[in-house]
Amino acid sequence: MDLQKQTAPAASESRATGLRASELRASDADRDRVADLLGHALAEGRLTAEEHAERIEEVYRARTAGELEPLVRDLPGAHHHRASPAYGHAPGRPTAGAIPVDPDDNVVAVFSGAIRKGRWRAGRRIHAYAIFGGVEIDLSEALFEYQQVVVKAFAVFGGVEITVPENVSLRGTGGAVLGGFDVEPLDADDPNAPVVYVDGWAVLGGVEARPKRGRRVADILDRVRRHRPGGRGLPA
Repeated sequence: MDLQKQTAPAASESRATGLRASELRASDADRDRVADLLGHALAEGRLTAEEHAERIEEVYRARTAGELEPLVRDLPGAHHHRASPAYGHAPGRPTAGAIPVDPDDNVVAVFSGAIRKGRWRAGRRIHAYAIFGGVEIDLSEALFEYQQVVVKAFAVFGGVEITVPENVSLRGTGGAVLGGFDVEPLDADDPNAPVVYVDGWAVLGGVEARPKRGRRVADILDRVRRHRPGGRGLPA
């Protein structure tokens, strides 16, 4: 499996660091791709259950792309050409006034827990407050009608956890005092895909935002495009 040819970012990173692509650290996405190939090989009878179990164990122990390659080198699926995704830069942060100041949704947990998940409509601005409690905002099945969604998250002796589908972009700006603020950046394949911006602070608490691996909203771009004025452009 020629992992170094799968994504443009990997090639750019190898040139920047001077390392061979096989020496670059493997990502969770790299491991998942190899695991998928092994699963297909098991289903087709190319691997026995024991061989599959041994290789899967090696997949999740692998640290570099070079350690993953031998695990699928003898499988035909590893040699199919894959076009490199055209990763685009997510749009810049919304300009002042582009997003309403008042939130479309407030999610508040005070000495308790609050959850937003499932098929719910994501507005342009969501405020989350966790005070001695926990807030979970799961956008992996949400209905996106706008390209830019801002989540303001504040955690005081509590935690705010945000998850998004893999086919949106994710950005974050914030900080923490005796706590943690951790947003895992994500770039969608389509530069016109929705972007979720997570802003906020954590004081003796934590704010986390990351993609939910394997979760993709199939109609996400259609939903956004249907709300473009005249079929073109995007709502602010």
